[in-house]
Amino acid sequence: MQNLASSPLLDAEALISGFGLLGIMATVFAESGLIVCFFLPGDSLLFTAGLLVANDQFLHQPLWLVMLAIAVAAVLGDQFGYAFGRKVGSALFRRPNSRFFKQENAERAQQFMLKHGPKALVMARFIPVFRTFIPITAGVGRMTYRTFFLFNVIGAVLWSVSLTLVGYYLGQIAFVRDNIEAIVIGIVLISGIPIIVEGIKMRRRARSAQAAEQATSPAPSALPEKELPRP
Repeated sequence: MQNLASSPLLDAEALISGFGLLGIMATVFAESGLIVCFFLPGDSLLFTAGLLVANDQFLHQPLWLVMLAIAVAAVLGDQFGYAFGRKVGSALFRRPNSRFFKQENAERAQQFMLKHGPKALVMARFIPVFRTFIPITAGVGRMTYRTFFLFNVIGAVLWSVSLTLVGYYLGQIAFVRDNIEAIVIGIVLISGIPIIVEGIKMRRRARSAQAAEQATSPAPSALPEKELPRP
């Protein structure tokens, strides 16, 4: 794990080496609740945190404290996102596209929420982009706060504990320590697979719905032929 913090490819490691546990918490909070921060390295950040705790580099806190801090930041971030969604309401889905906001992300999150209900709060924790938009969408839809809070806590705890533990135990394997850059890049790529799959499914459903609508729409009535003038 030499020159770990200097690698230009691993923003997660550079962030941890520069800001420590507070940097992790701030990043998790932002990615969980700030609509413009969906691009932050959530999964790879937690995995890398576990690796660094296992090797006592940059993070010198006990593993349980790191996982607890991440879970608290995730819960608070979702709370902020939910409150933001309740405030902006349906106006979110009329917001124009910008560099940090794509309307399709909000629409996909809405469809995901409609399909899975409160469980989407747990599932979205493991899906980049959805992790940011689902709590906001729950606020827009005015999900009952008690239900939101319960599933928010469950998702945050499962996410923070599972990914950090995976990084911690793999970090004790010599092969992983010697190939950390490739491992973290692989985690980033793998974490993007669920949203790609979900996007493909949504497009297929949209096309099927469009085809069904066209099939059931009445055919245009034939126009009466004009009678030709007699010579």
